[in-house]
Amino acid sequence: MPTDTRAANGDDVPDRPLNVTAATTNGRTMLIRIGFDIELTINAPMALIYLLHVHPSRQDDLQTPENFRVSPPVEVDDYIDYFGNHCGRINVPAGVQSVRFTNDAVVADSGLPDPVVWDAWQHDPCELPVSTLQFLLASRYCEVDSELMQFAWDTFGNAPMGWGRVQAICDFVHGHLRFDYQRARPTRTALDAFRERTGVCRDFTHLAITLCRCMNIPARYCTGYLGDIGIPPVPYPMDFSAWFEVFLGDRWHTFDARHNTPRIGRIVMARGRDASDVPITMAFGQNTLTRFEVTTVEVAHA
Repeated sequence: MPTDTRAANGDDVPDRPLNVTAATTNGRTMLIRIGFDIELTINAPMALIYLLHVHPSRQDDLQTPENFRVSPPVEVDDYIDYFGNHCGRINVPAGVQSVRFTNDAVVADSGLPDPVVWDAWQHDPCELPVSTLQFLLASRYCEVDSELMQFAWDTFGNAPMGWGRVQAICDFVHGHLRFDYQRARPTRTALDAFRERTGVCRDFTHLAITLCRCMNIPARYCTGYLGDIGIPPVPYPMDFSAWFEVFLGDRWHTFDARHNTPRIGRIVMARGRDASDVPITMAFGQNTLTRFEVTTVEVAHA
């Protein structure tokens, strides 16, 4: 059975948030060093897929090529999945007891917080681009077809449509869930998080996505780098982060129910319907995560 060790783009709508291209910002460019060191212990030959590269929409922002390596050296099948993510597959041969992934790169960013666009409007479903419709439906971790549907309409039905409604959902999720690394588990769904009132960033994201979809707002899951840039240091080890995007007006916009404030320096790696579409690694056999280190740090601001 496939095991996720941790933790779709439409062709007819813009794929880049407003603030990601450094060249569009008043001449100020932030440089962010990103990378990771991940190791899995295995005990048999197996296939393994991963989504560990910077998303193709941020490739032009790479100031140095990704120094991506797999140890021991094996043949890699690179491919782009249905959602537009850069993925890889390796076939681990017999006799190999561990697989290690490392990467290091420098990415240019605007250095600006996530844009806030209060006048971004909400479409009626009959007017949405057809590529966004899949992000209205239930998915593995986002049970739109559950008690959350009635709860969403009872709670947010009178909130201003568009940006105000999504922000009201983020405010609720941010206040309803308690962040707790010790309570993390890979099987928790949006409905579980709603009932248990605890989780990590992926649980905040799944619940917010589900409530948005219940309100007919397309919402998709994002995973990537988010360092402690522009905020006081936090007492947690660096990790990959999860946030979400909603389709309002003529583009996708970034929201983050866990932090619930605009942040600086998001570097997206993958997008999908929920976390099941974008596993950092997925080994098709028994494995143990034995090393997990992530780097996201500002190195220059010109």
